[in-house]
Amino acid sequence: MVNYLINYCKISFYFLICISFSLFCLSIKFILKDLVYFIEWEILTMQSMSIVMTFLFDWMSLMFMSFVLLISSLVIFYSNQYMEEDYNINRFILLVLMFVMSMMMLIISPNLISILLGWDGLGLVSYCLVIYFQNVKSYNAGMLTALSNRIGDVALLLTIAWMLNYGSWNYIFYLDLMSKNMEMMIIGGLVMLAAMTKSAQIPFSSWLPAAMAAPTPVSALVHSSTLVTAGVYLLIRFNILLVNWWMGQFLLLVSGLTMFMAGLGANFEFDLKKIIALSTLSQLGLMMSILSMGYYNLAFFHLLTHALFKALLFMCAGSIIHNMKNSQDIRMMGSLSMSMPLTCSCFNVANLALCGMPFLAGFYSKDLILEMVSLSYLNSFSFFLFFFSTGLTVCYSFRLVYYSMTGDFNSSVLHPLNDKGWTMIFSIFFLMIMAIIGGSMLSWLMFFNPAMICLPLILKMLTLLVCILGGVMGYILSNVKLFFMNKSLYYYNFVCFVGSMWFMPIISTIGVINYPLKLGLYSYKSFDQGWSEFFGAQMLYFKLKSYSLYLQEFQNNNLKIYMLSYMLWFIVLLMLIMLIN
Repeated sequence: MVNYLINYCKISFYFLICISFSLFCLSIKFILKDLVYFIEWEILTMQSMSIVMTFLFDWMSLMFMSFVLLISSLVIFYSNQYMEEDYNINRFILLVLMFVMSMMMLIISPNLISILLGWDGLGLVSYCLVIYFQNVKSYNAGMLTALSNRIGDVALLLTIAWMLNYGSWNYIFYLDLMSKNMEMMIIGGLVMLAAMTKSAQIPFSSWLPAAMAAPTPVSALVHSSTLVTAGVYLLIRFNILLVNWWMGQFLLLVSGLTMFMAGLGANFEFDLKKIIALSTLSQLGLMMSILSMGYYNLAFFHLLTHALFKALLFMCAGSIIHNMKNSQDIRMMGSLSMSMPLTCSCFNVANLALCGMPFLAGFYSKDLILEMVSLSYLNSFSFFLFFFSTGLTVCYSFRLVYYSMTGDFNSSVLHPLNDKGWTMIFSIFFLMIMAIIGGSMLSWLMFFNPAMICLPLILKMLTLLVCILGGVMGYILSNVKLFFMNKSLYYYNFVCFVGSMWFMPIISTIGVINYPLKLGLYSYKSFDQGWSEFFGAQMLYFKLKSYSLYLQEFQNNNLKIYMLSYMLWFIVLLMLIMLIN
């Protein structure tokens, strides 16, 4: 049985990776020849009505699909060892495959109905995967994830209703023609709301770190290329509606604040997976903000490069957690580079790619984004958010490396830490190679003509300066010897506020449900346990009880009562006879 399951993982891996390479080669052809295929498949025709399924194949959808399939194939191969003690690994792999299929449906759909199928499929399967370990924490996280995403689902349903005004749900036909139409503006606003919930922008950010209750391979898939990137990808398709419109400026503000909030929060977090989740949130804010400025190609470029190093980061974190016997606290780690050199090397490569280290994957997209921000007509607040958040990214990355890789080992001396999980190491190594070469490869493929970015020396060097300052701050704030008295305790309220994502998880749970629950309690006390109960069920019960007690008294074999009742009955009978006569 075990061999069958291992083969099942491997078959999925080989199948997905072959399709991934095929789609990547096809996407290169589409880029070079500038092709777009719009395919209509007529499923059913009845009288004058026909049900048609439409698919859009261009270089963007094909390349995104190839990256999703590559990462999901490596995640499934990685799960073969990570989930080896799970009896239901077969079911787990099927859920992951359903997840990937939903994402494929979303990517190739130019039609809002088929987008909704993929969108809701992602929501449903993500709920099943978040609650996979079946404990109270998982159930709470799953419910928060599902209910937060339902807001976006409702917005998408309203979009479908508004699209009835155009006679077709193929939005791609109407974007250019009706981009300044009021109805299309409303559709754009609703799509933006849906994308904000799926990509966890403020105020819907709290579900993303909570979804870390899922198994680590799922986190690697969800946070790199599937669930959270669905909103960004949808807005890339609707990008025309954001340009030169106040909703685009609003999205720039919200996504900038999300980027800032997540970067700040990650510096006060001690859960390894939550730090990486907040890092994802920060990068999503970066994608959304550059998208709202009109550079959709840059947003897509960063989406692909981010998918590579973020999946690698989660896989390395999963390997560390697996070896630490499911301990996720970075304070319990230390000196891991001595025990797990291969995993830690890959982890550091992923971290440096996230920071934008020159010539790794993240550098090509992040540096280009920040240079375009410097070149653009932008207010100083948004400019500050972009660069300060970049510094915070380097700050929490260095803090994470300091806590986990250096110093003394802080857990039990009997921990069997090693790098012998060759199945996991294979997946990690494959992604590490992609994290090194992926950025330059995509840069050469996507941008044929290099844009002329002419900046003063101080602005050109600002990105590098901010990264160096962020790294130094991350080291200083983490080093206990340099910071022997923990100054953060002086600012306890500030730390509580920042470390809890600006109280967003509390607002999203207790803040939303507290007053409805109180209203329910008052109505329960005043109606079900109050006047309606007193005059209704309870009064009926007491009255019937008292009547039955009276009847019981009558039927206690008392001779006087029997005689009296007989006399009364006889008198009544005589009166009736007299009345009849």
